[in-house]
Amino acid sequence: MSVPPLSAEQIITQTADFVRDKFLGEGSGHDWEHIRRVWHTSRALATTVPAADQLVTELAALLHDVADWKFHAGDEEAGPRAARAWLTGLHVGEAVIERVETIIREISFKGLGVPTPMSTPEGEVVQDADRLDAIGAIGVARAFAYGGHKGRPLHDPSVAPIVHDSFESYKKNTAPTLNHFYEKLLHLRERLHTPAAQRIAQERHQFLETFLAQFLREWEGEDLVALNTPA
Repeated sequence: MSVPPLSAEQIITQTADFVRDKFLGEGSGHDWEHIRRVWHTSRALATTVPAADQLVTELAALLHDVADWKFHAGDEEAGPRAARAWLTGLHVGEAVIERVETIIREISFKGLGVPTPMSTPEGEVVQDADRLDAIGAIGVARAFAYGGHKGRPLHDPSVAPIVHDSFESYKKNTAPTLNHFYEKLLHLRERLHTPAAQRIAQERHQFLETFLAQFLREWEGEDLVALNTPA
């Protein structure tokens, strides 16, 4: 007896359960909660983009970090392969699998000097959601969580930010965490696709700028002037 195909809702639910189990307890900022936020944000943004297919959008959001190149020796195809293996096991149609693979292949930031256009409306939605989670208060927390995971110093004024002009150069980057703000995070707002994401990004981008100003003020001890100011 043949098994009836899963509904779209069942495919999404099983995929969410799979990813949750895989990433619970992950400590680099690429954990289940990051993926959950990207999933929920993608789902909301997709309602503002009529051309975006909801199933493709949600599956790509859930699987976008399933085998991130950063944790697989720089292998850019690890993610698409893992997504295909999982979705094939659920008997998802080839057209959907190919679109999800394409989004995972295209989504990553590849360096400030490297364009990262998305070829599908679903890809634009998921990339926007992923980038929104890299700015604002959570974006700051995630940046330092990843820096700590990689053993990087918070800041080193002697190490200048770099405009990486190739993905290979970007992948080899080992700079202090604060450089990541100048090499990526401060530039994400201008690279968003959807008007809805652009609106959300305004406040989050402002938080990045406020945080950086305060961080550098404390780093240089500029706030210590208060010690010499009468109460």
